[in-house]
Amino acid sequence: MAENKPADRTSAHTKTLWAMAIIAGVLIIDQIIKIWVKTHFYLGEDYEILSWFHLRFIQNNGMAFGMEFGSKLLLTLFRIVAVALGIWYLARLCRKPEIPAGYVAVISLVVAGAAGNIVDCVAYGEIFTNPYPPEVASAVPWGEGYGTLFHGLVVDMFYFPLFSFTWPDWVPWVGGELFSFFDPVFNFADAAITVGMLLLIFFYYRYLGGDEKTSADESKK
Repeated sequence: MAENKPADRTSAHTKTLWAMAIIAGVLIIDQIIKIWVKTHFYLGEDYEILSWFHLRFIQNNGMAFGMEFGSKLLLTLFRIVAVALGIWYLARLCRKPEIPAGYVAVISLVVAGAAGNIVDCVAYGEIFTNPYPPEVASAVPWGEGYGTLFHGLVVDMFYFPLFSFTWPDWVPWVGGELFSFFDPVFNFADAAITVGMLLLIFFYYRYLGGDEKTSADESKK
């Protein structure tokens, strides 16, 4: 048993570094994109890169992909608590040598994505203006922005109108209406959450039941 301890510590150290690198990387990339879009696009501006890929600057009060969910303050506080619990869970995972680095990585993606949107909610209202189009936002000293602490708006910009069609008139309820896919506008943090959740469901679903030791043993068979 004594011979295994150095390897276990190295494994825990490596997984911790991976988790920190993923979280830091997602946060930095997410904020660089958001700040650039916010200070170079006016609200509602749409720039077509490809027919199926646009940059469209919007802001929202809600959760991922612009969904709304109750009070803005409660949502921000909920996010902070969720991220704190996610970091605690990650620290617990990193100390367990039987937990694969891949599982730590996907949890890190989810935590990083949630943390990325917290930055907008907490700080953006304090440090940015929010002018009417066609004016673009600018950074201002803390406290001179468009809102208050915990009430900032989340910046979204990625829009993928992959295809669209008009429903035939004979289709009940929706006949003659335009259908387009994919309409939600999202940001890099949202993408990190989505990718992390998909990888978790498809490759690490065994760990969702909470029996990490059993799951790790099964994955080695």
